[in-house]
Amino acid sequence: MEPSVVQESGQASAPSGGWRGFVADWSSDRRTFRDVSWGKAMMWIFLLSDTFVFSCFLISYMTVRMSTVVPWPNPSEVFALTIGGTSVPLILIAIMTFVLISSSGTMAMAVNFAYRRDRVRSAYLMLLTAVLGLAFVGMQAFEWSKLIHEGVRPWGNPWGAPQFGSTFFMITGFHGTHVSFGVIFLFIVARKVLRGDYDNGTRGFFTSRRGNYEAVEIMGLYWHFVDLVWVFIFAFFYLW
Repeated sequence: MEPSVVQESGQASAPSGGWRGFVADWSSDRRTFRDVSWGKAMMWIFLLSDTFVFSCFLISYMTVRMSTVVPWPNPSEVFALTIGGTSVPLILIAIMTFVLISSSGTMAMAVNFAYRRDRVRSAYLMLLTAVLGLAFVGMQAFEWSKLIHEGVRPWGNPWGAPQFGSTFFMITGFHGTHVSFGVIFLFIVARKVLRGDYDNGTRGFFTSRRGNYEAVEIMGLYWHFVDLVWVFIFAFFYLW
């Protein structure tokens, strides 16, 4: 009998090394996923699938940009704002990035206070995160309206390659939708935290067993993912 499975006394022993040990560890949820909750596992699966989607979008963007023979618009000119008669390149994008990255910090603090059972600070930090998310979406809407006013469409733009408009609106719009849904769920979970639903074990949507603030951590996973994706979008669209 394998020494890594059961000894003659009937007690489980340490798993064997090498390939057999690796297979044994990952073939049973009693070992690898024993302490992982259903909510966390489902969120990680969702984020993994979403990673594939965003990766396909960004790879397609790179393929289109490198294969087109028409000049690609210069981001420093397309995304510039005129302030005091001076054109400032990428100023709005820099502010948007700062706001979204800052919201990742407030979300991390909210999770920290949640596991300290400090529901008031956790709720207010989640609300602050949601407000920063709303500010990001608002600035993105302003950016879209500016580009549309200047003639950018999904089928063309006045600065060069027509694929620019379709890829820009699709990828940034898909990301903005993620941020918008995240803001909605942040308000919902923050309200529940502030009311003490997780302390009292109140039944309902997005609740768990009494004293468990896992929903806050799950929201944190989603929000950090949204922020990380924006880093790649920022690098591909605005710096390349």
